[in-house]
Amino acid sequence: MSANHVVALIMAAGYSRRYGEADKRQERLADGRTLLATTVARTEQAFSQVRVAIREEDDAFQLGLAASTPLLRLRQAHLGLGASLAEAVAALGGDCRLNDSKAVAVLLGDMPRIHPATLRALQQQATRDTIWRPRYGGQPGHPVLFGRAFWPELAHLRGETGAKSLIQRHPSHYHTHDVDDAGTLFDIDTPDALACL
Repeated sequence: MSANHVVALIMAAGYSRRYGEADKRQERLADGRTLLATTVARTEQAFSQVRVAIREEDDAFQLGLAASTPLLRLRQAHLGLGASLAEAVAALGGDCRLNDSKAVAVLLGDMPRIHPATLRALQQQATRDTIWRPRYGGQPGHPVLFGRAFWPELAHLRGETGAKSLIQRHPSHYHTHDVDDAGTLFDIDTPDALACL
């Protein structure tokens, strides 16, 4: 599948309570970029269409994002990941610039180590009626790619659980793609994890 037919959705509207008081999205890495900006830059190397979901009240400049970054400002972020994902996917579905998109790759804003080659390989697997996820060392990772057939269900998610229940309802459409990329499992949940970078 053409890279133009998969839109990347970077979820960065959470409150990261396990991280502590600081906003991990703003944490600076060795090259001076923020954690979120680094994830966005990696994603942009693989996808021609990228959307970044942040909270309605967020200051994009403080998050290190460029003025040109396409943002989705979410009002329901306080209700949990499921509600945030639902709101974001509903916005994608209503964006006429994405009418040709056959799938969405849902990435997390705190996973800056995923290799662009992995993202490109996953895009090649995506179709309108499949769900794809990378697997490294036998463990499922991120991103998860949802064909457009599943967008209506994604847009009705609620609460904290994300899309796990949707995946469980469609086992025949769910596939894993083995990758040699530990970055698909590595997210920044604590200051110690950030120090590992």
